[in-house]
Amino acid sequence: MPVSALPSRNGCGSFGQEAKHFIDLTHQAGLKIWQILPLNPVSDDNSPYSCYSSYAIDDIYISLDRLHEKGLIQRVPSFHRRKKKIDYQAIRKFREPYLREAFCNFKQDHNFAVFAYQEWVKNYAIFRTFRKVNDGKCWNEWEDEMKWQPERGQVDLKKYEDEIFYQLFLQYEAFLQWKDIKQYANDLDIEILGDIPFYVGLDSSDVWSSKENFLLDEDGKPSFIAGVPPDYFSATGQRWGDPIYDWEHMKENEFSFWMERLAYTERLFDIIRVDHFRAFDIYWKINASCPTAVDGEWVEAPGYDLFHLLKEKDPDMEIVAEDLGYLRQEVLDLRDHFNFRGMRVIQFSWNSDGMGEDREHLTIYTGTHDNETMDTWYHHFNNHDRRRMRDCLKKMGYVEKSFDSNVIQYTLDSNADIAIIPMCDWLHQNKEGRINTPGTVSKNNWTYRLAGFSQYQSVIEDIAKKVKKAKR
Repeated sequence: MPVSALPSRNGCGSFGQEAKHFIDLTHQAGLKIWQILPLNPVSDDNSPYSCYSSYAIDDIYISLDRLHEKGLIQRVPSFHRRKKKIDYQAIRKFREPYLREAFCNFKQDHNFAVFAYQEWVKNYAIFRTFRKVNDGKCWNEWEDEMKWQPERGQVDLKKYEDEIFYQLFLQYEAFLQWKDIKQYANDLDIEILGDIPFYVGLDSSDVWSSKENFLLDEDGKPSFIAGVPPDYFSATGQRWGDPIYDWEHMKENEFSFWMERLAYTERLFDIIRVDHFRAFDIYWKINASCPTAVDGEWVEAPGYDLFHLLKEKDPDMEIVAEDLGYLRQEVLDLRDHFNFRGMRVIQFSWNSDGMGEDREHLTIYTGTHDNETMDTWYHHFNNHDRRRMRDCLKKMGYVEKSFDSNVIQYTLDSNADIAIIPMCDWLHQNKEGRINTPGTVSKNNWTYRLAGFSQYQSVIEDIAKKVKKAKR
């Protein structure tokens, strides 16, 4: 369940009381893990996998009600409270005056100074300030002084001090509010399964402040970009446009970019899902001039070297490897060598013999944020195939009237040690519950939300029964 999809008074989920209410309901249902999407500040396409920073938290999640409770602003009126889709642009415009007001009333203290001293947050605050000064242009289109500020330090930052401190304030408040939400969940024996994208966006503080870690030309433009070749989701592949890592440089510097990024992510979540895990073994390298992802080449990455070092530094970091799709055996060998949990998605693994591999040390899903809801997926099949699917479940003892109810119980009964059921499947939603359609740009992508808690409350008893019934 994305944080953004939570009900709220202001059109988009936040770290407010509604998040705690969601956790309370989840606790009543007997669930132990809440998986979320990346919390990072999204760019214009609203994708949490295309962000301005892999450290920062999107200020859209800051609860205005909690700022009011702290005495930083007056109580804020409701906005888009009952809308079923998130209008990011309208919500940001509505929130901005209140965030500015809160900043004006904020008094800096020692805790803020300690937080603001972190290198990543200083770089991010300057990056966002410069980006605003440059009308939202990508950093490689800025004048040289700002473009090369991390390397040369030629800009007098005093003239931008107020905006820089505003950005620092937003990150400080977002961090405090999120840590409070996470602690609330942990106190109820619920862990947070967070998500870290493999790549970072070109138009990000990460790339601007550490250009040496990426394959860029002398103007800061990517020589090669990331993506995947044609697959289940797209006939022309997916051309993400993110810059490719300079793995040779990273290895020479003991993968400090990744070590620091993962260490900070571990501060935010209990379990880390590493997106696009296959790229630690082999990644698709596309020339930046190519208009699609069809023409590219597979290149090997130093995954063993990186994870050996990670295990030395942090042997207890809990990682779920997103190992979906058509993979070569070496990807699975890398996963198993470091004892990372893999993933299995029912919609991908279903075949004429049943629902595929069932083993321990696995995270199993009915579907993910990139899939159709189980109800929609099922009804795409013809009558004959649907009958075979129901018969398959019936032979295994699953005889509820609803197909997706049977699949959910099967998923919970799996030998896998973690089972994740998307909210849209718990609620038996059809196409309105889909979060994202990969390879497309659509106003429906990433805009899913619940207008209220009534639907979730109505299935809590059923969820609790299914969880209690699940085979162990």
